[in-house]
Amino acid sequence: MATHDLTAATPSDAPSMAASGYGKKSAPGQRPRRADDFAHLPGREAYLASLIDRLPEGAAMDTKTLARDQPHYGQQAVRTALNNLSVAGHLRRIRERVGADRTQWVFRTYFSRTARDDAWWAHFLATGDPAEVHPDERPGPRAPRLPPHRPPHRPPRSPAYDALAALGLADARLALSATECADLEPLAAQWLARGMPPDLFAATLTAGLPPSVHSPAAFTRRRLLDKMPPERPWAPAPPPSTRIIDCTDCRTPSRPQALLGGLCRACRTGAATSPPPPARLSPAAVHTHATHVRNAVLARRAAHQTGRDSSPRTRQATPNTPAPQAR
Repeated sequence: MATHDLTAATPSDAPSMAASGYGKKSAPGQRPRRADDFAHLPGREAYLASLIDRLPEGAAMDTKTLARDQPHYGQQAVRTALNNLSVAGHLRRIRERVGADRTQWVFRTYFSRTARDDAWWAHFLATGDPAEVHPDERPGPRAPRLPPHRPPHRPPRSPAYDALAALGLADARLALSATECADLEPLAAQWLARGMPPDLFAATLTAGLPPSVHSPAAFTRRRLLDKMPPERPWAPAPPPSTRIIDCTDCRTPSRPQALLGGLCRACRTGAATSPPPPARLSPAAVHTHATHVRNAVLARRAAHQTGRDSSPRTRQATPNTPAPQAR
């Protein structure tokens, strides 16, 4: 196994930073840094984990930047290492809403030098339970926030209409007009009636968009029909979520129960079914196999020649022999 000096995995004085609100975010409740924090990982993963652990908050966490900022591994190797760190419990990629009363979402990568299991990540990302936070990292008291002011004469709108109107804020390629929102409202209402939270509604419809959308209304209608969630037994509506976990590899938003080790089923299946590398034969085994093949070819050729020599030959009439005459 290749090894690296983990003390060399320290970011430069000016690490690459992500846009404001994006990039690395440290998970709470981590133990103090120690020299053997990543000793349980393979050399490549331990090296990159040590580098990421020392990056500041908000540092860029995309594979291209991480591959550029260190000399040992390229983009594909970094991508595989990030997937392995996710499975090992050190990393999760999420979409996080800026505020409870806002529809703007940011993409962040939570990192923990202390490995966590799926249950811990699901609990923390769903609730942000302060009981999981280290005592010296607890936030101070916050001032009460007043509800946003709304004009009293504003006509009421349905949750489905609001969910459609918020798509343009989540991604400008799906910005809909008031008429288009009203036209698509019945389909969106079916999504919400089947238990789809508004935040996951926006994340699902805006995931994997093409570079340009020529008709946002037609595109949204097609997705509303094709991705309609199944009907579920009635259950009390969960509280609004402020975080959605993405697959570490393909970045598809999913529920925590579907992401084992931070990977969706398709990415886990692709990793599990990849063929193993072919086994190498020793020179002696190659020589023995070649001898068997050569002897088999010679034996078949000899048998074929023997069969030709033992076959009866047909006689042919001589053209110059006169035919007998009748008397």
